Amino acid sequence: MEKDIIVLGIESSCDETAASIVINGRKVLSNVISSQIDIHTKFGGVVPEVASRKHIENISFVVQKALEDANMKIEDIDVIGVTYGPGLVGALLVGLQYAKGLAYSSGKTFIGVNHIEGHISANFIEYPELEPPFMCLVVSGGHTFIVYMKDYGEFEVIGQTRDDAAGEAFDKIARAIGLGYPGGPKIQKVALEGNPEAIKFPRANFHDNSLDFSFSGLKSAVLGYLNTKKMKDEEINEKDVAASFQKSVVDVLVDNTMKACKSRKVDRIAVAGGVASNLCLRENLIEEGKKNGIKIMVPKPILCTDNAAMIASAAYFEYKKGRTSPLDLNAIPNLKLGER
Repeated sequence: MEKDIIVLGIESSCDETAASIVINGRKVLSNVISSQIDIHTKFGGVVPEVASRKHIENISFVVQKALEDANMKIEDIDVIGVTYGPGLVGALLVGLQYAKGLAYSSGKTFIGVNHIEGHISANFIEYPELEPPFMCLVVSGGHTFIVYMKDYGEFEVIGQTRDDAAGEAFDKIARAIGLGYPGGPKIQKVALEGNPEAIKFPRANFHDNSLDFSFSGLKSAVLGYLNTKKMKDEEINEKDVAASFQKSVVDVLVDNTMKACKSRKVDRIAVAGGVASNLCLRENLIEEGKKNGIKIMVPKPILCTDNAAMIASAAYFEYKKGRTSPLDLNAIPNLKLGER
């Protein structure tokens, strides 16, 4: 019987300082997250310098709490995994430097993890029986991808955004209609009382049969609609705007992902990233999945937003592939999926 591999995961790519202990990439013993949402809300978005300072303040406590919650000491850990990109460079460096120092001082195996691969790996925690191959829709504030996971650590990008990420578009439109930050949950809440068919906003499709996304045109259309209404001094129904905008985003995400499944003859879709918590997206994917005989897998919300359990899981599968990282590894804020 193989020895259990215990991984300490550390995540600090944006505005969550997180640490987690995970066994064999699938069993979570602790998952500690210190969120900065309340701090950044008053600024209307994440301020990189503020995020970095808060990470410095929180990281030692968060790591120690993760060890305590798992009833472990650093001596019990086999691998230390940490996000090194993509993300905000200052924020990434806090977690990365802390993890490197901890790995060096304790003599533990050190592995840098791609944040997007971490999001995909959250599904291995939620669905312990899950094995590749499968299709994955990664949708968050900074990323929108359709990824074919051929094997552990082996990815093929089928489609991606050519401009704004879906979550970024949610934040911008929420700000435009006066809902504030973070945009995703606020638009979802207001949209529940709106009519998604009230306003016909565009859905971007490319003539080259690409399954890429574009949300900049949709964003411009919504802003143009709002400006026209204001110039004419007409009442704006924020609930209808939110619902119609949300439906435009969801329709494209669902349609392209279903097409990707058919192109690779895959019957399973795993969803990942913060926008995966959106109820409209979940419901539409499940509905289309039933029509097409495709199983939809979505982790619980705490595993969709940034967390360290997903980083620990991804680090485990890197370790099993024999991939480790040098202690001079640097942060790569624009790291691409599959790059090492």
